[in-house]
Amino acid sequence: MELTGAEILIRCLQEEGVEYVFGYPGGAVLNIYDELFKQNRVKHVLVRHEQGAVHAADGYSRSSQKIGVALVTSGPGVTNAVTGIATAYMDSIPMVVITGQVPTAAIGQDAFQECDTVGITRPTVKHNFLVKNVDDLAVTIKKAFYLATTGRPGPVLVDIPKDVSQQKADFSYPKTISLRSYNPVTKGHAGQIRKAVQLLLEAKRPMVYSGGGVILNDAADQLTRLVHLLGFPCTNTLMGLGGFPGTDPQFTGLPGMHGTYESNMAMQNCDVLLAVGARFDDRVIGDPAHFYRADRKIIHIDIDPSSISKRVKVDVPIVGYVGDVLSEMVKQIESSPARPDPVALKAWWAEIKEWQRKDCLRYDRNSKLIKPQFVIQKLYELTKGDAFVTSDVGQHQMWAAQYYKFDKPRRWINSGGLGTMGFGLPSAMGVQLANPNADVVCITGEASIQMCIQELSTCKQYHLPIKIVNLNNRYMGMVRQWQEFFYGNRYAESYMDALPDFVKLAEAYGHVGLKIEQPRDVEGALREALAQKDRLVFLDVITDQTENVFPMVPGGKGLTEMILAEEL
Repeated sequence: MELTGAEILIRCLQEEGVEYVFGYPGGAVLNIYDELFKQNRVKHVLVRHEQGAVHAADGYSRSSQKIGVALVTSGPGVTNAVTGIATAYMDSIPMVVITGQVPTAAIGQDAFQECDTVGITRPTVKHNFLVKNVDDLAVTIKKAFYLATTGRPGPVLVDIPKDVSQQKADFSYPKTISLRSYNPVTKGHAGQIRKAVQLLLEAKRPMVYSGGGVILNDAADQLTRLVHLLGFPCTNTLMGLGGFPGTDPQFTGLPGMHGTYESNMAMQNCDVLLAVGARFDDRVIGDPAHFYRADRKIIHIDIDPSSISKRVKVDVPIVGYVGDVLSEMVKQIESSPARPDPVALKAWWAEIKEWQRKDCLRYDRNSKLIKPQFVIQKLYELTKGDAFVTSDVGQHQMWAAQYYKFDKPRRWINSGGLGTMGFGLPSAMGVQLANPNADVVCITGEASIQMCIQELSTCKQYHLPIKIVNLNNRYMGMVRQWQEFFYGNRYAESYMDALPDFVKLAEAYGHVGLKIEQPRDVEGALREALAQKDRLVFLDVITDQTENVFPMVPGGKGLTEMILAEEL
């Protein structure tokens, strides 16, 4: 059966079970849009900026077990999308991005709306393709979905010239695909797993450090089973929140730059560290030289061999899907009569509880100004921890991670690796479409929300009842905090002195706007917003301008060199 390239693409998406495509039309992709219009199995969501399209596909993917798909035109469509693609790449989010390109004969001729899409996106994708022959289109789409979802996941881009979308070819979509040069190791080495189990059983001061790999591999149940079986303390990175229940007594809180005192001290002082689907990045361990301890053994489980011993030398590397490796560990421990020394473990927990007495997340609960931490805690209470929470990047992101207790995976949606302001609202759109009956809350700040605020129009068109909690301190909060700590209170360009009336702006887009200025009004406003199940509600919460995120490990310092609130 002969079909045009555009028809082939849509058929491929249908074969892959794609539910939504997030995109923005333009000349190079009009053939594709015409075919989208002629069918109704694959729904299209029209965003207002290509960055929003990719963030929405990203949020859709993170909050479900499905793959996000974005569609943009050539030239500026591609360059607008790069920030979203890089965001997904840094956090290993499976996604297929389809881009239009000028006709093949015009490539390299500086044609209208031409750019070197493959060259521009190469550093920010797992792989990319330029399809020059319509006969290769179907198999290329199959490869893209396969690459995006296997091994260490990530975004894969397919660049389709306009003439390829017009040309005809016989359509046949392969059921399976194999690539000779791509064979990721997925099953952990049996000998290494045995070594790891032996180390864990012999540990006196153990610590489990889990990251986004647990979420991506849907391994939260296996991780929780292992931690409970061993009785060890566990910390989740910013990307790993929900991988182990945030309300569990064995959970010690977030690690790293804004992690809890007890998590950081336990990470630094443990004798056996089990790292699961985490990458020892700079925001978690601080200075690698300070983090090093000769008397500590490190076990590292990760699907990506290039992540192992990249920043920190490990003793027992295990390459494979973390869920499968954890399951095998549980099986071996359950079948073994050996257990960790209960006396040593009790002493270790006593030390951790002593660190917990620092109460490093306390703040002034009697303030006459609205404390942002208070808003997050009230939100948690009212949603019973069951909402999907997206965030932008800055102080509000850290407060959300510290004070909203995530007991389930895929409920916390944020830009971890790239730290992309503007991510919160469009990603919430993808989350809401993937989870139509759920409460979806975007926690943001007045600087971040304005970067993709035009997506309020998309929310109106598709009736997305997102709740936006804008923690408005009239500053680029995290920039101001660094300027206060390290730049002599010189607030260079961090003060937002020309802010819109967010209530009127929300109303102009057809939504509900509420302004909250007193602590006594916070709970009522949140209740009112959450009760409106079919409306987007924008809560502009005027918070204390001077509030900072604590604890804080300054850049280049070690985990034990934390700044605590009482030290200032």
